[in-house]
Amino acid sequence: MLVSAKEMLNKARDGKYAVGQFNINNLEWTKSVLAVAEELKSPVILGVSEGAGKYMTGFKTVVGMVNGMLEEMNITVPVALHLDHGTFEGAQKCIRAGFSSIMFDGSHYPIAENIEKTKILVNTCDVLGISIEAEVGSIGGEEDGVVGLGECADPKECKAIADLGVTMLAAGIGNIHGKYPENWPGLSFETLEAVKKEVGDMPLVLHGGTGIPEDMIKKAISLGVAKINVNTECQLSFADATRKYIEAGKDQQGKGFDPRKLLAPGAEAIKATVKEKMELFGSVGKA
Repeated sequence: MLVSAKEMLNKARDGKYAVGQFNINNLEWTKSVLAVAEELKSPVILGVSEGAGKYMTGFKTVVGMVNGMLEEMNITVPVALHLDHGTFEGAQKCIRAGFSSIMFDGSHYPIAENIEKTKILVNTCDVLGISIEAEVGSIGGEEDGVVGLGECADPKECKAIADLGVTMLAAGIGNIHGKYPENWPGLSFETLEAVKKEVGDMPLVLHGGTGIPEDMIKKAISLGVAKINVNTECQLSFADATRKYIEAGKDQQGKGFDPRKLLAPGAEAIKATVKEKMELFGSVGKA
């Protein structure tokens, strides 16, 4: 059964660890993430972008697939199905489809409009018991068509959004989606500390978890980050393993590749990545 992310994030905040959000794109990705979460007894958040939802034919399909896997795989750990970087309209669609958690990314709006739209969604989510993430200060880079310049959030604006009653807050602190450039200056812990001072016990979210050095990850967790998103690293590991399998020329038998065998190396690579991140975030055994 899908659950809100609220309880798992509050426990992570209090326990000084972070729950991993791993974006899913198909059955293999979803199966791999759930298998590792169950093996390590770690709570987990399955992230779905609007583009990935469309690719999988729609949000209702995603909900049906995940719910089916929870039952068939006998998953006992807490699992939240979360819209990642959602539009206002996309968030409403996911609520109707049965997601247990949503993110409304209003960071590209003027703060007044971000507040207005977030408030509407908070009211709906409160009634339905769904967790909601909001964002202040856009995250750098591009992910599924969502582009941000990576500015640092205004702590006062973070407080204004947090005071609406959101479950968790993503604040830009110099983090970016995708690979980090060599001249990346690192996370702005000064900003993170200032945000934490303004929002108190609000669980904070770190997007762009791929490529951030381990010491920065651990420091961010110590300063209130309770959820860390990982997407690019899973994409890269999946693609690399699949490429190597094809180049090795295995399983062709003169008839082309067996799709189940073709996707298996990538699925195993994702398992390894998810396991590594859960261990780094400290969520192993926290279910």
